[in-house]
Amino acid sequence: MESMTIRHSGVNSALAFLSAALFAWTAAVQAAEGVQQATGDDAEARSIVENADRIRFPAEGFQVDVSITTTAAGEGAEVRKYRVLSKGNTNSVVMVIEPASERGQILLMKNRDLWIFMPDVSQPIRLSLSQRLTGQVANGDLARANFAADYNPKLLRNERIGNEDYHVLELTGVDRSVTYQRVLYWVREKDFWPYRAEFYSLSNRLLKTCRYENFKVMEGRKRPTRLIMEDALRGGEQSVLEYGSMKLRDLPDKIFTKDYLKKLD
Repeated sequence: MESMTIRHSGVNSALAFLSAALFAWTAAVQAAEGVQQATGDDAEARSIVENADRIRFPAEGFQVDVSITTTAAGEGAEVRKYRVLSKGNTNSVVMVIEPASERGQILLMKNRDLWIFMPDVSQPIRLSLSQRLTGQVANGDLARANFAADYNPKLLRNERIGNEDYHVLELTGVDRSVTYQRVLYWVREKDFWPYRAEFYSLSNRLLKTCRYENFKVMEGRKRPTRLIMEDALRGGEQSVLEYGSMKLRDLPDKIFTKDYLKKLD
């Protein structure tokens, strides 16, 4: 009897060991599949954002004129005009064209470092991308439009709006130097056209929304030529950005240096 009890105990121990091993193996497989799925989702999300970036602006050097009209409840419209020189989505120069009283002011962006040159100040002044440029437009909205490099993207879901299907992505800032800490971004599935964006603060407060409209062919691709940015905190306040006169340009690296700013016109 004692021998049978020992043998029975041994069988139970073996079965318990096999069960534990099987459970551990299953958990490991599921974890591996989860990692693989997450990696695949991130790769797909990054590809979507990169394609949408290429729709918005050329990867090559280019010049574009931007008119910004800001309106608020009970106030007249304010119009400001800028000329943007950009190269590779990492370096850009933004020149004030109007109002005439501010002509000569220039923003210089290298990677995510931003300075402003003012004619009556001897040295450029460091700025942040998140600081307000005019109306609902931050410095980074005009000086840097590189979502792929500034954010870690995640594909949240697909959503149907009207007769079109859209990817809905969550973009999380790579660090605190980016223009917005979090962005929800709608991109049309069939052609990667940007459709809508919601911009959030570090405390996850909705700051403003943006709609991408009026797609026209500029330098070989249909691109959004009108952006409507609306204040999410104060109703009735919005800035409309109109893009025009885009042309590709061979822009030497020396243009994007602090020493060269005084030579730009």
